Amino acid sequence: MQLPPRSELNRMHAELCTAVADPIRIAILYALSDGPRYVSEIREQLDLPQSTVSRHLAVLRATGIVADERQGRKVRYHLADHRVVEAIDLLRAVMADRVQARARSIKSAQE
Repeated sequence: MQLPPRSELNRMHAELCTAVADPIRIAILYALSDGPRYVSEIREQLDLPQSTVSRHLAVLRATGIVADERQGRKVRYHLADHRVVEAIDLLRAVMADRVQARARSIKSAQE
């Protein structure tokens, strides 16, 4: 596999990795994976202050992971690309496999 150019890696880290490096932002992405939501709906679903949700949505919107749509005075947010949640799911699966492998390793070392 060919190594991507450093400029692409830097851009990916700056835009995507930084945006999904926070558990609250990941939770927001999962909330939006069910469909578009208003801030108040996300706030209620995640039981977080509205200012916290708005701040994290601003980061996700700035990186292009989340898009918004004005409806009068309200703003509805949606995933710009559903593959981002698929990518997070894939990373979660890798982490789960690593945890299971460690557990097996510890168990066999104890036997």
